[in-house]
Amino acid sequence: MVADALIAWLLDTDPALRWQVERDLVREPPEVWEATRLRIATEGFGARLLALQDSDGQWAGGAFFPADFDFHGPEAAEGAGQPWTATTWTLNSLREWGLDPAVLRERRTAELLAENSRWEYESLPYWSGEVDCCINAWTVANGLWLGADITGIVGWFLEHRLSDGGWNCEWVEGSTRSSFHSTLNSLKGLLAYDSTTGGTDATHAVRRAGEEYLLQRGLFRRLSTGEPLAPWVARFAYPFRWFYNVLNAAEYFRQVSLLDGVRPDPRIADAIELIRAARQPDGTWLQAGRHPGRVWFEVDVPVGEPSRWLTLFGTRVLAWWDSETA
Repeated sequence: MVADALIAWLLDTDPALRWQVERDLVREPPEVWEATRLRIATEGFGARLLALQDSDGQWAGGAFFPADFDFHGPEAAEGAGQPWTATTWTLNSLREWGLDPAVLRERRTAELLAENSRWEYESLPYWSGEVDCCINAWTVANGLWLGADITGIVGWFLEHRLSDGGWNCEWVEGSTRSSFHSTLNSLKGLLAYDSTTGGTDATHAVRRAGEEYLLQRGLFRRLSTGEPLAPWVARFAYPFRWFYNVLNAAEYFRQVSLLDGVRPDPRIADAIELIRAARQPDGTWLQAGRHPGRVWFEVDVPVGEPSRWLTLFGTRVLAWWDSETA
C-alpha cells in the first residue's frame, strides 16, 4: 500500500507525471488519467517543449546536437555533459511523458524532419538512423510514435548485435563487448517496435537475447566475478537520458512483463533490493544528481531532494515485483 500523503504529493505535479500516477498507482479509470494525459500538450513541461519547436520541425536546429554546438569548444570538453536540447532528446521527453502523437503529426513533424534534419554523423537522413545503437533505438521509438518508416533501422539491430548478446555504441571503434548502457537503450527501441507492430520472429529473438545479456548479470554484476559493475548501477538520476542504472533497467523489465505476459525473472531479485534500499523512510527516492549539459528547463529537483519522478518509477517497479512474486 502507498501512503495517502505520498500519493497526494505525487499527484501535485505536472500532467506528464500526474497521469502515470493516476493510472499506475491510484488505478483511476481510463477517463480520468486519459484526460490528464491530454493536458500535456497545453500545460506544463509538454506545452513548454512544444512551443520551442522550430519551423523546420527540429528543436535547437539539430538532430542530436544543437545547431550552435561547438564540437571543439568548452561545451564539448570532458565532463561538460551532452547538450539535451536538440530534436532527438526533445522527442524522447515528449514521447516518454505521454504526449498524444497526434499533436506532432498535425504539425507534420515526421515529414519535416525527413526533409530538413540530418544527423551530425555524415549528414545521414534523420529517419534512416546512423551508426550509434542508442541513437538508432530512440529513432525507432520516435519514428513509430510519429508514424515514420523506421523498418531499415530495425533491421540494423538484427545485424549489429554482438556475439555476447547485447550491443555497444562503440562498435565502430572496434569494441566487441556489449555495454549495459547501449544494450538497455537498444532493447527499449526493440520493445517499442514489438509492442507497436507485434514484431517479427527475428525481433522477438534478438530482443530476448539482449535481455538475457542483462539477466545473466543480474542487471548490475560483472559476469566474470559477480561483483557490481560500478557505483553508477545504483545511482538514480532523472531524467535517465542514456545512462544505465538498475531502476531504469527494472522499469524496462516491468514493461516486458506486461507486454509478454511473463512473471519477473528471479535473477533480478538483488537489483530490486538495491532499488528498495534506496527508498527513504517516507517512501520517496532522492535525486542523485542531474546529468550535466544544456537543457531547455529543469524537470526535476536538485541533488539530494525527494524526486517525484524517481518515486513514481521506484514505487511502480516495487509494486509490480511484490505483486508478481508474492
